[in-house]
Amino acid sequence: MPSFLQRCGHPGHPGHQALFAAGWLLSAAVAGVAVVQWNARLREAEQRAEQAERSRDEAARRRAVEERLRIARDLHDSLTHSISVIKVQAGVATHLARKNGEQPSEALLAIQAASTEAVRELRSTLDVLRRDDDNGSGLDRLPALVDSVRSSGLATTFRVLGPRRPLPTPVEQAAYRVVQEALTNTARHAGDATATVEITYGERSLTVRVEDDGAGSVPGPVPGYGLVGMRERVTALGGRVTAEPLPDRGFRVHAELPLDQAS
Repeated sequence: MPSFLQRCGHPGHPGHQALFAAGWLLSAAVAGVAVVQWNARLREAEQRAEQAERSRDEAARRRAVEERLRIARDLHDSLTHSISVIKVQAGVATHLARKNGEQPSEALLAIQAASTEAVRELRSTLDVLRRDDDNGSGLDRLPALVDSVRSSGLATTFRVLGPRRPLPTPVEQAAYRVVQEALTNTARHAGDATATVEITYGERSLTVRVEDDGAGSVPGPVPGYGLVGMRERVTALGGRVTAEPLPDRGFRVHAELPLDQAS
């Protein structure tokens, strides 16, 4: 057998070409098997990495939810009761003053109104903290938000420009919060006014415009946590937002949210 292989290995032997081809086929087969095994191991490694990343994301999400619930409980226990007591005491003092034929002082009435508003806002904040922010905080909730604002006495129109389509979740959440904060500020500061909410679906961005014709404040409301949070949400997505009074009267919030940078 060795002598046969030696003879075939001689370039002039007839079996040399066949042996050479068989060697190439064997090498190709071994290389093919190696490539298949390598690809299988690579896919397995990628799947393990993806699973590990999903596990980390889910763990981080659970921690965030638990932290929100903890904050909500702490706020409820420490603040809601105290503010409610202030509200009740102010109401009792107002009632007794009127019962005795006296006019309640402006300071007392201001305390009663402020405590009522504080309780309402705190409950709204607690509701947001208890709720999973990834669900139901998108553009599909805007009609309900506008209806609730109308029911509170602020005349509001709502229109959508451009073809509607599914958008990245962070973009929808940010757009919803911009509208929510803008309408809240309008209800607080604009007085007797009407508001307009306009959502424009662009090719590469989503534009949000909330405008009112109220008196507002000059040169505009002092930026609070709501406006700061609105700016942070938009800029975190690579967008930009302006909140400024109009030339004559009224106020406008304008935000542009890019769609190619959101994930």
